[in-house]
Formats: sequence, structure tokens, C-alpha cells
Amino acid sequence: MLQCIQTFYLRALKYLAHAGIHPHSPESSRMRTTPFVLVSTLFVSCTHALVSPPNGHEARAAARVYTTCTQPKTLAITFDDGPNTYTKTIVDTLDKAGGKATFFFNGKNYNCIYDTTNADRAKYAFDRGHQVASHTWAHLHLPTLSDAQIKSEFQRTNDAIKKITGAVPAFVRPPFGEHNTNVQNIAGSFGQSLVTWDLDSQDWNGASVTQIEATYKSRIDSNPNGILTLNHEVYAGSAQQVLPWVINYAKTKGYKLVTVAECVGAQPYLSKGSPSSRDSSWVC
Repeated sequence: MLQCIQTFYLRALKYLAHAGIHPHSPESSRMRTTPFVLVSTLFVSCTHALVSPPNGHEARAAARVYTTCTQPKTLAITFDDGPNTYTKTIVDTLDKAGGKATFFFNGKNYNCIYDTTNADRAKYAFDRGHQVASHTWAHLHLPTLSDAQIKSEFQRTNDAIKKITGAVPAFVRPPFGEHNTNVQNIAGSFGQSLVTWDLDSQDWNGASVTQIEATYKSRIDSNPNGILTLNHEVYAGSAQQVLPWVINYAKTKGYKLVTVAECVGAQPYLSKGSPSSRDSSWVC
């Protein structure tokens, strides 16, 4: 910053010299407005250059990382890795119970989000008031990627969700829960927050329905202020057996079944508009 200002100061002196005016002469005093305006303009330019980030992203703070619910007696049931076979089952089950889930969708992990069936599943959840969020494009280990690759993982998923639903998600769950300062900074440049969890169902690790229910029961019985969960919609047991049990048990303990945005008191989307018509760009 100092070097930048010094450069612009020297330019102002050159301006005076070119005009034949010594900087401390009476003429300089009478004409001080002109060089002052010049220096002021250059200073503003320097400051703008200093704070403006590359690649067209607005300068923002590093992304906030949510690990638990902050609103009292809330349970955020979340499902990763969709849209998939059980998306609509999950939506319908929660709707009947008066609750909502959050879906962290990939672009291309188990399948392609743009496939007609999957796009319909994503929009089905969104249209019924469930939260749709990003799980990045290809479920890669973000801290191992270059900046350009991380940005692509974010941007491609945002674009897909926006085309399908009309909304740009405000939340991203990094695959495997992995993130570092660089990932946070890039997420922040998109205006998005990161979300992990404080209850891992372990369905991804082969836990049985009985084991998962025991995990939930133990946590709910400890009566925490809020619970932010990790489940995967690709497993039948999680969608068809565990979910109904958790809904019933949590409600008997006074928990509200809410979205991640509701459980942390934030907005679910950066923007909302109309979905796009399917065209040749809807490919993975």
C-alpha cells in the first residue's frame, strides 16, 4: 500500500514539474487543488486495486463454518449425495410430520443432477419448502485442489441448482467435512457459508438401522440446545426406516424439525428467481 501511494505522489510531483511549478512556490499554493485532486484520485485507485479480489469475485470475509444449530430445541436433519432414489420419499415423510429437511446435492457424484429424473427430484424438494444446498460438484477432497478447481466445484453446483430451482444456495457442505482457510476464503468469495455436523449417523460407514437409531437416541436424550445431523439419502435404511423413527422420537422430546438455515437463523439462499428451461447446457 505504501509503495503504491509513493508511486502516485511522485506522479503528482512530475505533474507540477511539467507545469513549471515548484511544489513550494506561490503558484503551487494557488494551484494546489489540481494536484490534490490528482493525488486523491490516484489514492482511491490504489486502494481499490489493493482490495479488489481477482477473478471477478467481490471481496468478502472468509466463510462462516456452522457445526451445530444455534436456535433452541431445533433438529436439522440433513441428507447428502443426492438427488437420488429416496429424495421424494424423504420429502413426503417429513411433510406428513410437519417437518423439513436440508438436501446437500452434488452435481455429479452417484449420478448427474441434470438428468431429467434427478432434476425433478431436486425441484420436488425445493418446491415443497425443503432447503436445497450444495455438496459441491464431484465430491472431491477440497483442501487438495487448486483454487481454480475449488471455484469450479462451487460454481458448477451453484449454476445447476439455480437452473433447476431458480435459487442460489447460501450453504455448502464440503465433502467429508474437509475444509481449510483457503476453502473458507473461496466459499466466502461466493458469499456462502460452510456446514458440517455434530451428529454423524455413520450410515456411510455401514452402521445398521438399530445402531443409527441408538446414536440419535443417545444424543437427543442428552437434551442439547440443537442438533445438526449427517445422513445420506442413497441408503434405504436411512430414508425409509431411520427417518420415521427419528421424527417420532425427536418430537416426543420437544424438538422442532427444521432446515439448516432455520436452525442457525440465516437465509437459505443468496437469491431466488425463476428456474431455467432445459437446454444443451444441462449436461454433466
